[in-house]
Amino acid sequence: MTEPRRARATEAFFGRRKGKPLRERQTAHLETVLPTLKLDLSSAAPAELKALFPEGVERIRLEIGFGGGEHLIHRAAETPSTGFIGVEPFVNSMAKLVGHIEDRGVSNIRLYDDDATQVLDWLPAASVDQIDLLYPDPWPKRKHWKRRFVSKVNLDRFARVLKPGGLFCFASDIDTYVNWTLLHCRDHAAFEWTAQKAADWLTPYEGWPSTRYEAKARREGRSSAYLTFRRV
Repeated sequence: MTEPRRARATEAFFGRRKGKPLRERQTAHLETVLPTLKLDLSSAAPAELKALFPEGVERIRLEIGFGGGEHLIHRAAETPSTGFIGVEPFVNSMAKLVGHIEDRGVSNIRLYDDDATQVLDWLPAASVDQIDLLYPDPWPKRKHWKRRFVSKVNLDRFARVLKPGGLFCFASDIDTYVNWTLLHCRDHAAFEWTAQKAADWLTPYEGWPSTRYEAKARREGRSSAYLTFRRV
């Protein structure tokens, strides 16, 4: 019997799960540190997500696909009053971030190492202040566009978990994905684009730490767009 094809709501939005072999220290971090930080989706989410963090936090921020973790660790150290949930299925990226967490001693990050849609479906309604989707895989070939994370079904997920007035922040250096996101959010009743002038989407977010990926894009002649949408 053949396995049924996955529905769009459960289709994987990421590619390979692992790159080069991990160093011994990275393997140890994944075996000993990650389990203490990882969300337990087998149990119901707490009514107040602040309960996930050992020290009191005032806001909750979700970053989907954090890559090398430069942005996430920077923001967590910068704003200890915010609780961060980082989702990244790529093993090498997760190992790198866990090492940063250990080195920096931050306590306001919780992690998940699989599909972000599972976290979105687990989270309580109106529980998150901000969602960051920064330089996601653009799936540039037209036949793969259905795997882009921005979609009607995932914007529905965002709308459910974001608090009224909450923000969805999207950054990319791929023009087709920027336009794709603008059109999808324009057509979704729960979101409004906050930009008033060109500088609003051409200027990096306040306190933005440039990442290696962004630096590579600029070296290759690609500029970035920084889009902010508000949950209405």
